[in-house]
Amino acid sequence: MNISILKKIWILAAVVLSLMASIWIALTYYNQQTQEQYNEILQRYISMNEASIASKELISSLNNYLHSSETAQKEVLGTSKQKIHEAKYEVYKLRNADNEFELSNYIHMMDSLAEAADRTLVLQAEKDTEEVGQTFAEATRISMYISEMTLTLINKELNTYYPFYQGIMEKSEALKRLGLWLLLLITFLLIIFTYWFSLSITRPLLSLSRAAKELSQGRFDLKIEVQSSDEISFLAKMFERMRVNINNLIIEIQEKAQLEKELRDNKLLLQESQLRSLQSQINPHFLFNTLDTISKKAYLEGSEETSDLLVNVAGLLRYNLKRLNRSVTLYEEVRVINQYIEIQKARFSERLHFHSEIDESCMHIQIPGLTLQPIIENAITHAVEPRELGGVIQFRIRDETDYVCVIIEDDGPGIPEHLIHSILNEQEIEVSSHSTGIGFSNVVQRLRLFYHISNVIVIQSTSGAGTKVILNLPKIRGSENDVQNTGRG
Repeated sequence: MNISILKKIWILAAVVLSLMASIWIALTYYNQQTQEQYNEILQRYISMNEASIASKELISSLNNYLHSSETAQKEVLGTSKQKIHEAKYEVYKLRNADNEFELSNYIHMMDSLAEAADRTLVLQAEKDTEEVGQTFAEATRISMYISEMTLTLINKELNTYYPFYQGIMEKSEALKRLGLWLLLLITFLLIIFTYWFSLSITRPLLSLSRAAKELSQGRFDLKIEVQSSDEISFLAKMFERMRVNINNLIIEIQEKAQLEKELRDNKLLLQESQLRSLQSQINPHFLFNTLDTISKKAYLEGSEETSDLLVNVAGLLRYNLKRLNRSVTLYEEVRVINQYIEIQKARFSERLHFHSEIDESCMHIQIPGLTLQPIIENAITHAVEPRELGGVIQFRIRDETDYVCVIIEDDGPGIPEHLIHSILNEQEIEVSSHSTGIGFSNVVQRLRLFYHISNVIVIQSTSGAGTKVILNLPKIRGSENDVQNTGRG
């Protein structure tokens, strides 16, 4: 018989729920019986006490009416008489073999009290003052007897039902013992069932673990056999199939690893070759030291503008060589833009008009290195250099809550629509012979890879009316899935 792990769990749950339900039903029934008996006894005491209270209220109402024969007092007296009759009816229902004689006398006294009250009212109507006083005194004595009899009856009831209270205590102790035995029984049954349940799972798992240990030692000739009737049996069969194919898989993995190692070695050789080629072309530290030396010499000779120009050139070269593969802050990009503009102003003089509006609160935003300079360089190449009167370049940075907007705008001849399409589709184009080597399309590609969104850059251009490049830089970088979801711009 195949019993799945889920069925075993359901069986365990059913056993526990059945035991708990049985205990709950038994306790509920016992509690209900005890509560009903307790309420019955309590009601007897309350009924007797109400009879005593009603007799006292009748005497009080009768006394008030004798002193003030008002209609309101008569209504109160009538209400008190009605309560006496109701109390007598409730007491009548309490008779049994043990208290029949006492309760009969008790009821007769209540009848006598009502009759004495009625005689008092009749004599009061006849203006017989002496007889009124005697009958009222008699009614008062009867009321006192009723109170004394009430205490006597309640005391007798307590003595009568004392064995019942003893029985409740004994049942309570018996219930505690029963609960303890039930707890021990449930614990014992759960231990047995849990032990059987755990063995039905752990034995097959131990067999699987031993087989896995053998496989880890390279022994693929041992067949995996597991005695089980649940899902673990299916797992063992799948594990056996894995054992059959694992040797071939290991061989394939070794071949792939060897191939990857060869490719990695070739890649390292290529990178080393490129690095040596770059080092053979120029030593950056030597170039920076030389420019610093020339700058200091120009400053000592009184050529301060030449010195500043050389400092800007050195800073620009240092930034371009170190920051291409690293992210920088917007502050660093703006600083190198200012150096670049100072260099270009030395070249174009009054022909270059550069205006900037920068929100300083946005300077901490991360951006790929060498992003803004190629865009500025493109604007100078097309809007300033070919025009005799030069051109205007506006550079603005604004905070737009969720992102930072960077706008680079020129008044040049504009960019044709097909070139804009090529740039935004990351198709490299020749921008200028004076370029730093980082093309416009490369900037677009690096921005999208950095922020993982496609609409990070927008190019607006009209023929003869200039070009506006807008960068929407998110303050929080997205994931790679965002590029796939939004598509390319």
